[in-house]
Order: sequence, then C-alpha cells, then structure tokens
Amino acid sequence: MARNPRYDILFEPVRIGPVTARNRFYAVPHAAGMTNTMPHMRAAFRGTKAEGGWGVVCTGYVSIDPTSDDAPLPYATLWDDDDIRSHALMTQAVHDQGALAGIELWHGGGSVMNRLSRTPPMSPSGTAWMATHVNFMGNQRPRVMDQADIRQLLKWQADAARRARSAGFDIVYVYAGMGYLPYEFLLPEWNMRTDAYGGSLANRARIVRELLEVTHEAVQGKCAVALRISLEELRARPSEAAASEAHELVGLMADLPDLWDVKLDSSPTDCAPSRFAPEGSHEPVIDFVKTLTKRPVVGVGRFTSPDTMVGQIKRGVLDLIGAARPSIADPFLPNKIDEGREQDIRECIGCNICISSWHDSVPVRCTQNPTIGEEWRRGWHPERIAPAASGASVLVVGSGPAGLECALSLGRRGYEVNVAEAADEIGGRLRFETRLPGLGAWGRVLDWRRGQLEKLGNVNIYRGNRLSADDILELGNTHVVIATGSRWARLLYSPLEVPTGRIEGPGIYTPDDIAEGAQPEGPVAVYDFDNYYMGSVLAEHLARRGLEVRYVTPAGHASAWTIMSNEQPQTHRMLSAHGIALHTLTRVTDFKAGELTLANQFTNAESRYPCRSLVIVGARFGNDFLHGALTARPEDLKDAGIVSVTRIGDAAAPGAIVHAVYSGHRYARELDADPASLGHRRDAPLARRTAARAELETEA
Repeated sequence: MARNPRYDILFEPVRIGPVTARNRFYAVPHAAGMTNTMPHMRAAFRGTKAEGGWGVVCTGYVSIDPTSDDAPLPYATLWDDDDIRSHALMTQAVHDQGALAGIELWHGGGSVMNRLSRTPPMSPSGTAWMATHVNFMGNQRPRVMDQADIRQLLKWQADAARRARSAGFDIVYVYAGMGYLPYEFLLPEWNMRTDAYGGSLANRARIVRELLEVTHEAVQGKCAVALRISLEELRARPSEAAASEAHELVGLMADLPDLWDVKLDSSPTDCAPSRFAPEGSHEPVIDFVKTLTKRPVVGVGRFTSPDTMVGQIKRGVLDLIGAARPSIADPFLPNKIDEGREQDIRECIGCNICISSWHDSVPVRCTQNPTIGEEWRRGWHPERIAPAASGASVLVVGSGPAGLECALSLGRRGYEVNVAEAADEIGGRLRFETRLPGLGAWGRVLDWRRGQLEKLGNVNIYRGNRLSADDILELGNTHVVIATGSRWARLLYSPLEVPTGRIEGPGIYTPDDIAEGAQPEGPVAVYDFDNYYMGSVLAEHLARRGLEVRYVTPAGHASAWTIMSNEQPQTHRMLSAHGIALHTLTRVTDFKAGELTLANQFTNAESRYPCRSLVIVGARFGNDFLHGALTARPEDLKDAGIVSVTRIGDAAAPGAIVHAVYSGHRYARELDADPASLGHRRDAPLARRTAARAELETEA
C-alpha cells in the first residue's frame, strides 16, 4: 500500500548539526537492560529498530567514569577502549540499516550509590537523592564537589565523547535530566554553592554549558551534540528574566547544542503509565522550546498515532518524534506508516512493563511485543517467523492474551488453527479488565490481535464453545493447547507471607465475581496482597460507584509492586482523591457480614471496622482441569492422534499479561522445532583486548 500523503511530513530528513536523520522518527535514549555485558543482544535490539525505519536510534544511559556506578541496575559504560569495541557492535548494526546512532553520556552524581565501585559519590553540595522506596535506597552519601572535581567531570565527558566518536556514534549527548549530576546543578535544592556554579540560574547552568562546549571540542565537528534536559520542575519556577526558569535556561543556551531532547523530571511523570496520562502528555511542559531555539527539538509522549505525530510537528511543538516505549512495542512503526499499514502498528499500551524490566535488572520485556530482547539470543524477529514445519493442526482452548498470541503466531507460520472460546466473545481477562478505570488502552492487546487474526484464513475462532475432554478427543487435532486462564482464590494471608486459610461466606468476593456481575455493598474493603494493579483499580471502580471503600494491604504501599512500573505515586494520589481509606502493613484476619477485623503485619495489634463486603485480590491458580483430564488418558490421546497437550499462560502459571503473551508466542515459535535449536544463546562481554590478544588478531 502507498503511504498516506498526510504523513509525508514524518519522512522529511532533518539536519542535526553535521549529520542528517533520514526522517523524523527518533528512538530516544532509554534503558533496556542490555549493557556491555550483553553487547550482541544490545546490538540486535537497537539494530532491529533501525531496520524498522527509525531515523535515529540511541543507547540507554552510558557511564563516563567509574564514579558513576548505578549497580545493580543495568547501566552501560564507556570507560576505555574495550568499551569502544562493545558499543561499535551497536553502531554498526544501526548504520547497516541506514540510521544514525546516538549515545547518552551520563554521570549520576548524588543519585547513585556507587555500590560496585565503592567510590564515594559526589554532588554539587553533598546532598543526595534519599529515595523512600527500597529499590533506590542506600546509605552512602555523596561528598561536595570541589573545583578539581568539576575539572575532572569535564575531562571525563570529553574523553567519553572522543571514545563515542571512535565507536561510530553520530550523536553524542550531554545528559542534564532525571536527577543526575548536571541536573543537580540546576536546582537550588541540590545546588547550594556560592561560587561561579551556584546562585543565579546562569551560574547553576554553567556546568551544562561547559559540558556542551567540551563535547563539541571532543567530537571535532564529526558528531552532533545533543542536550537532554528535564524541564518540568524548572518550568514551574518563576524567573525575573523570562516566563519561567525553563524559558530562561533554554534562552541562555538556545543554539549551543545541535539538538534539544526535552523531557520531564521523574520517571513516573516522564514515562507515565496510560492509566494516569494520555498520549502527548508532555506538551504542556515542553511546548515553548522551539520558540526559543533554531535547533531541532525532539520529545516524547508515548506517541502511537501518526495523526498526533503530525500535529506535534505542524503546531511547532517538535521537529522529531521521539519514542522509547512505542519503539519497543513496535520497532517497525515507522515502516508501517511509510507503507500505508497504520492499522498494523502494534501500539504501546502504556503498562510500563518495559520500565519494570530495568528495575528488575533484566533485558527489556513488552506486553505487546514478545520478541523484544530476544532478537539475538533466540533469533526472534518482530515481523518474521519460520514457516510451519509440519502439516499438523492445533486446537487452542481459550482466547485470552496467551491463546490469541499463540493462535496468531501459529497462523502466521501456516498451521491450521482452531480456537475454542467458552464465552460469547474473545479476550479472556481483557474483556473485564479493560472496562476498569484507566485500563482502556490495554484493550490494544486484544484489538491488535483480533485485527491480525481476521486476515488469516487458516485460523478459525469458535465462540460459545465450552469443550470437555471428550469433545477435544473427537476433534481430530494434532496438538492441543490449554489457554483457559486462572481464577482468583478466597484465601487470606499468613504472617509467613504466603496465602493461606480459605474464607467463605456471604459478602466475600474475588475479582472474578466482580467480572461476572457481582455488586458488593458498602462499606467494602479491598484486601490486596497481589500487589500489582488489580487491587487499587477495583478500589477505584467501587469508589466510583459511590461506595465507601477501604484498601488493605500487608505491604508498605498501595499496589506495592507498581513502584517498578511508575504507577505507585499516582495510585496513592488516586486513592486519596476518591476518599479511599488506606491501611498498609495490615492483614485481614476475619470478616463477618457487618465487621472487618484487621491486624498489623508485624505487631498483630487488632482493629475493627464496619464492613458489609470484602473483595480479596490475592492468590490465583491456573484453570488446568482440562489439561489434567486429558493427560490422565494417554491411550485415548494416542488413539485420537493427539501428539501433545500443553498449558500456556495463566493456565500454566498465573502472571501478568506480559507473561501470558510471551508464553503463547514461545509455544508457537517452538512447535515442531528441532530440540537442539531450543533454549537461547548466552551473551557475554567482549574479551579484553590485551597487547598479546591484539598481536594475535593482527596475525590472523
């Protein structure tokens, strides 16, 4: 198909200093968990984006010196010549696909603990980021930077910029955002200096100017120099010289960088989940930058709609459409727009599982795109899959996220696939969850797969078909996949931190009951030890019905795990906004219609409250009855010609939607595969290039 002419503007080249981006699609720097320890995985991951049409593809954050050590989080380094060789794999992969490669040079300053290097961190005035969540807590405080430290910082940046040029990068960053060292100089809370680097905004910004100057000098006109800067806090601060300190800062350095990469200040706002922020949510903060500089401006906003992208450009907000999460969900987003296939874009749902992967210190994962991070180690490509290796037919029982992904991927391989769904509509858990507050965008998981399946003539979906084991034995399929999901349990929570003690009775519900139409009466308590989104979303759902709601959890925060996905701060604000009483570090020990008994998790001190309904959001168990019934009849399976019966998704092991999608995709990829090809390759850092090794390489 031909490209829609109204999107032509997205494919115009953009000059960035001495280099030119082939189009306006810019994969901004973002952490992906693949660092110098996984150089081949990193190269394949970034190279796939370039193959998909992104004009610029950037690294994640790259430390310029061992004094910037973010362990155990997965950060990259550019400290020596061995690091140059490691990054060169990525630049080559990106250049091979015709894109520019950018590198985000980074020093963490007082926001890192240097746990691995054991070097005392440093900050402008010795202040630290003293986080309230354990993932980022530490007890090593920074020292105050002196003039020698500032000179060293400038030297480290210049040295890293020269190495970046040697590694083949086209765009080299100065990073003054997200609480890291140059940003720390910009805010008076961090910067209480009385020398030339403190006081007025011009003085506080001096270090950023000098970092840009030494970077320009180091790359010698061969690379563009970009400034990535957070503007949310500065825009909220008044200035005597401009509309805000953000305006003043951009005016001070308007044309010093070759590119402005503008963003917000904290991960929960910069990478806000779709549950709390719409597409394009950055615009009110960064919309002024282009009015103050002649340099191109790139920004993000979880852009998935090409019309929104065009609007940002035509209204003078951005020159380049930046993306992190959308480029993960669909690395081929630009090509699909270019080819007139916008309907095929695998849109980001804003669940932030990708961000949680970084917090987990593992390669990036994505709910929508199960191939991400597997490009090199498993050889998975987001747009290509091996053809069927046999004429087998497959029955998929269940059409939730796992079943749909499995059926789609098997169908693309060319297998004959039949999907049996007991309900009248496909989608499994998504049918209910996407109707809950803030989760509408998650419907893209279902909508995209439904649309793609409609194009396949070899996949049939039978709705309203609840199958028994006898039914399955009579259908004549070669393989049977059980994707029947899971059920929430009416279990309480032990002081040993495991679900235990089934509780039954009137007024006791689980999310399954709510999904099936149950209407709890208030006052109602939501007891959440699942710790992800469901407990707080149901609390909001019930509060919106006008019920008095209490949210109870044995964890220290509401939806405690969502600190990993940037949702936790907004979740607490939401509970407060809806008047939902919050009880943390608290267990439910008893419930009888009319009264709820709670106990402190550590002291067992009891309290009682009026309560007519209890919703338990805790343990889940797979609906694996069919799997057990079939595997208990091996002779009948053989007689029916059924070679395998396999559980996938929640039926095998309950988890987040990302786990279900991955499970279904992996089954489809591995069906009929040579057992020797299964598993994955193990990546490793490049061997250090000693003098002896260099001599051997020269001889070879």
